[in-house]
Amino acid sequence: MMKEVFITDYNYITPLGFDVSSNWNALLEGKSGVALHKIIENHDPFFVSMIDSEKLEEEFTKHFESEQNKSFTRLEKMFLLSLKPLVESHQVTEETGFILSTTKGNIGLLKNKNTLPEGVYLSNLAKKIADFFGFKTKPIVVSNACVSGVVGIAVAKNMISSGKYKDVFVIAGDEVSEFVISGFNSFQAIGNGICKPYDKNRDGINLGEAAAAVYITSEPVKNEKFSFKILGDSAVNDANHISGPSRTGDGLYASIKNALTEAQVSAQQIDFISAHGTATIYNDEMEAIAFNRAELQNIPLNSLKAYYGHCLGASGLLETIISMESALNKTLIPSKNFEEIGISQSLNIIKETQPAEIRYILKTASGFGGCNAAVVLEKYKE
Repeated sequence: MMKEVFITDYNYITPLGFDVSSNWNALLEGKSGVALHKIIENHDPFFVSMIDSEKLEEEFTKHFESEQNKSFTRLEKMFLLSLKPLVESHQVTEETGFILSTTKGNIGLLKNKNTLPEGVYLSNLAKKIADFFGFKTKPIVVSNACVSGVVGIAVAKNMISSGKYKDVFVIAGDEVSEFVISGFNSFQAIGNGICKPYDKNRDGINLGEAAAAVYITSEPVKNEKFSFKILGDSAVNDANHISGPSRTGDGLYASIKNALTEAQVSAQQIDFISAHGTATIYNDEMEAIAFNRAELQNIPLNSLKAYYGHCLGASGLLETIISMESALNKTLIPSKNFEEIGISQSLNIIKETQPAEIRYILKTASGFGGCNAAVVLEKYKE
């Protein structure tokens, strides 16, 4: 019999705060981290969501005072800060796994370099973080475009279910860089203003950065603390295009149906959908088609991209955590900047903060290369 698997702890840092409570309060106030930033020389500023580097240094110095003589990149500091509270609360043993999810990692190290720095290899990045916290097992890297964070949850769940590990720490992160901005700009995917997922006037994404971490275990937390059972997961590649999503939503639809089937939860039982919602013309339309095919068009849904930007590999894990916060606080967060429907099929897009009982959550993500992923969570009660 496969083991049940639970998320019992989490933490994340973003431009809106360096802990869970500050981020949640910012969301309730409708704040956004998206602003104009100069990223590329000889180019106009872009709307992105960036962590203030001075504040990042202050936080890192406060929490890692004895490590100031060691060399860490900006992204590595984000990872260390997000993971530290979890490692301090849960013992790392020989049966503990470590998963690092990212799209680009330390890609910024390539700038103005004549040789390839070791830190740019994702395996080296994962090993550096794992060694710092004393993990005893070999770190696992999940790098599957923008579904990486959600897939990290799925990999952890399946490894614990099969008995490979007793518990797993999953961390996901990416940062805004000239390389990333240039890539998305070449696809003409970047919006001219703050993004508007699913809106008639949407014109593209805002990029963002964050680091998020979760603790996943086969032991549910009892008494007053929370547990979320991971009921089902799936990742399907529709092999449609190097960057364009399937026009019929095939990969996302299949991922959703597979995850619901494993979870033994019907579409009508889902209480809330945390969608990908990048605010590009084709992604949002594809999602609307897939959700309607899965008979989820009436379920309350939001995108968090107008608050945090698109944080690449971190987005799926970050948004999963916030969906759990929504369930714990019995509150639905609106899909910021949505005003007028701009997709061909109807969705129940959340327009204002509202109370709600949330038991079953569906989190979805899609990304370049045709990748799609879905995970179903249940707020667990003894």
